[in-house]
Amino acid sequence: MIERQLWHPVALAEEVAAAPMAVRLLGENLVLWRDGAAAVHAWADRCPHRGARLSLGRVVACDGAATLECPYHGWRFEAGGRCVQVPALPDFVPPATHRAATHAALEAQGLVWVRLDAEGGDAPLPAFAAEDDARMRKISCGPYDVETSAPRLVENFLDMAHFGFVHEGWLGAREMAVIDDYRVEATPGGLRATGCKAWQPQSTVNSTAPAQVEYSYEVTAPYAAVLTKVPEAASIGLDGYRESIALQICPVDAERCRVWFRFATSDFERDEATVRAFQDTIFLQDKPVLESQSPKRLPLDLRAELHTVADKASSLYRRHLKMRGITFGVC
Repeated sequence: MIERQLWHPVALAEEVAAAPMAVRLLGENLVLWRDGAAAVHAWADRCPHRGARLSLGRVVACDGAATLECPYHGWRFEAGGRCVQVPALPDFVPPATHRAATHAALEAQGLVWVRLDAEGGDAPLPAFAAEDDARMRKISCGPYDVETSAPRLVENFLDMAHFGFVHEGWLGAREMAVIDDYRVEATPGGLRATGCKAWQPQSTVNSTAPAQVEYSYEVTAPYAAVLTKVPEAASIGLDGYRESIALQICPVDAERCRVWFRFATSDFERDEATVRAFQDTIFLQDKPVLESQSPKRLPLDLRAELHTVADKASSLYRRHLKMRGITFGVC
C-alpha cells in the first residue's frame, strides 16, 4: 500500500512530552515517545512479548539511557527498539531479535510525522514553503476529529463552490456564489489551481470589509494541500498582507481522520487564540457536511458522482489518486 510509504502527521510536537502517547495511523495503533535527547520515536503500540500496549508504560532510565518500559512485565526497550532488560531474569541478555517494531519519525511544521514503511526510499514531506519564511508567523490550529476519509477532506479544501452555503456570512454569500473559471494543472505531487476568485464577507481573521479574494491551491501529497489567499489590500488594512494555510491530515482509519491546519501569516500582532478561534469557526462549519457525505470514501470512478466545470480541481485530484494507486479512503 503506497500510503504506508508516505509521511503522515500524527500529533502536535508539543503534545509528545515525558509520557508515551498513543496515536493511530492507517488503521494501526502506534506509540510516540521521546528519548533522553528529546528525539521522538514512533513504534507499533504492542509489546513483542505478550502484546500489551506500550503506550500504557513509561519512559525510564536504564544504564544511563532512556528506555520505554512495557506496563505488563516491565521489559525495557532502547531507542532503536531492542530489548535491553527483562526484570524477571536479571542475568538474561536479550538477543537482537527481542525488539519492538519501529517506524521512521521526525518533527516538522509543528507536528510529529510518521512513515510506516521505508520501502519507497526518501519520500519527501508534504511541502509548505511558508514554513521556512521568517517573514511569516506560524500557528498550528486543531486538532479536529472528523468521521470521513482523508480524500474527502482534501477535496473539500479545494472546493470554492460551497463557500456561499456552508460558510455564508464568512467566506461567501448565496447571492455571490458564482465561480469564475480558473486554471488547474497537474504537478508531480498532485495539482495546482490558480486564478481562483471568491467574494467574501470576511476572508480572514484580519478582514475589516468584504472583498474579492484570489486563491491558489496546491495538492502536495495524496492527503495534503496548501492554499494561499490574497485579499484586496483595502479590506485588510495591513500593508503587504500575506496568508498561507497547509491542510495536514492524519488518516486514522479509512473513514476517520484527525486534521490540523498550519497557518502562516505576515501579521505578527494578533494573538494566537483569535487566529485559532477563526479557524475553528470555519472548519466546524465544514465538519457536519463532511460527515454527512455518502459514501465517506471518495469515489475515484468519475461516473459515480456528478461534476461540473466548477469541480475541475477535484476531478483532477481524483484522477491523480487513481494514477498513484491510492487505496486507503477511496472507493
